Amino acid sequence: MRILFITHSFNSLTQRLYCELSALGHEISVEFDIADAVTDEAVARFVPDLIVAPFLKRAIPASIWSRHVCMIVHPGIAGDRGPSSLDWAIQSGLPEWGVTVLQAEAEMDAGPVWAEARFPLRRGRKASVYRHEVTEAAVIAVKQSVARFVAGDFTPQRVAGQALPLMKQPDRVIDWSANSSASILARLNAADGFPGVADSLFGEACHLFDAWPEATLRGDPGSLLGRRETAILRATVDGAVWIGHVKRPGGIKLPATLAFPEAASLPELPLDAYWKAPAATWQDIAYEEAAGVGFLSFEFYNGAMSTAQCRRLTAAFRWACERPTRVIVLLGGLDFWSNGIHLNTIEAAESPANASWENINAIDDLAEAILRCNSRLTVAALGGNAGAGGCFLARAADVVWVRDGVMLNPHYKNMGNLYGSEFWTYLLPPRVGEQGARDIMRHRLPMSALESVRCGFYDACLPAPGFAVDVARRAAELAAAPDIEARIAAKAARRAADEATKPLAEYRAAELAEMRRNFYGFDPSYHVARYHFVARSPHSWTPRHLARHRDLDWKIPA
Repeated sequence: MRILFITHSFNSLTQRLYCELSALGHEISVEFDIADAVTDEAVARFVPDLIVAPFLKRAIPASIWSRHVCMIVHPGIAGDRGPSSLDWAIQSGLPEWGVTVLQAEAEMDAGPVWAEARFPLRRGRKASVYRHEVTEAAVIAVKQSVARFVAGDFTPQRVAGQALPLMKQPDRVIDWSANSSASILARLNAADGFPGVADSLFGEACHLFDAWPEATLRGDPGSLLGRRETAILRATVDGAVWIGHVKRPGGIKLPATLAFPEAASLPELPLDAYWKAPAATWQDIAYEEAAGVGFLSFEFYNGAMSTAQCRRLTAAFRWACERPTRVIVLLGGLDFWSNGIHLNTIEAAESPANASWENINAIDDLAEAILRCNSRLTVAALGGNAGAGGCFLARAADVVWVRDGVMLNPHYKNMGNLYGSEFWTYLLPPRVGEQGARDIMRHRLPMSALESVRCGFYDACLPAPGFAVDVARRAAELAAAPDIEARIAAKAARRAADEATKPLAEYRAAELAEMRRNFYGFDPSYHVARYHFVARSPHSWTPRHLARHRDLDWKIPA
């Protein structure tokens, strides 16, 4: 079928559904919900068999839903209505939640239900629950709904329900002198991603994001106890909570210690020993070891890797290479493995061009350290999404395993035609061929985990259930294999042969020469695109690679 997506943005859920339905043979075109007239035009041009709305912030106009079946993906159980569905569920600590696919009508979220999928509601951040449980449930429900629509023998049923209001800041307010850590975390988790919780730090108004529990440190409720790298610790009535990111009025979301330079006056609260994973606390880089395998995780907010984070992770990786292991697994974080350079910290810098240059060199240093590791087998295990330079940083490892359902965006073009680095010119052609490399770098659409393996970019797509256990088992088997030393020696020999043919320094220099033009050259496309990305500017049009119906040669099907 021809299926038109009407969506507020091409977010992770929309990307996943795009890939899932495309894999089933449907022709998908996308139109951003900019204005009713624009949407009407898209429908008239594409003449869809079905309309799906994965992510909306306003109602579909009657001119469309009255003439076409429009399936709305609602992040709530059947009968739930309202714009803050997931927020209320998380803040209230409900044990179960779900996703409903319902048909658009005059009243928001009140149409008949095509399908529903439920899941246990994890005590986590809204953005994380959305990327995992909500997304998986939405895939199940949407595929079932589409199948029912195709079959033509299903009648969607109305479900009685009650609309909850938009959750506003008074509903989220934190009383640091009275609320427990669990209550505060629930409020912050329910607001994470957007809109954050309105509060204050150092006497200045701000919105709080990226909260983590603290297991041992205590203090006077509401007081600031200290800092660790980019996070600030604040005491509660029964413990303390780390605040990783904040947004000041009129500003952008930034690491807490960067947004508030006053944090430098707080005592530093370092971890005890290297990167060893401790009890519950805030720690963006952690190391564990078992069965001859070192596991290095890096939980960077939204997958963005600043210059400082890249340098610390490079130091951690080099330290891990000295441990008594034969395999090192780079785990990334729960939601993201890596999305490359940190556009927010770059935007906030005095010279974004200089900050971009420093950041790309720092991530290249990390990629080069992984490539030059000749004493261990390295594995990148992607349990979370990856984008831009993060996709190629993962490829620097000897083996890449990716969880089924992970979404990849292995391209730079959408960020002002960036050329890209992380040694992609060295890593990509041997895996996918010269033409395959050109296709990937020009392709602006998402890539599924399974597709990445089929084209040779990554090595194995592992089932989502039990992914972490499967990774640990496979890595232990690698470390215990009788030919492990021979494999490491063969890897070192290949690297030496490649170096003799063309040194890594030449690949790096050529890539960075192009990146330098992006950062310092006459064309400001990268700086303009970065600003709009960081500022979350509303879309003015749908990119042509998504809106197929707006191609010049598009013809209305007969």
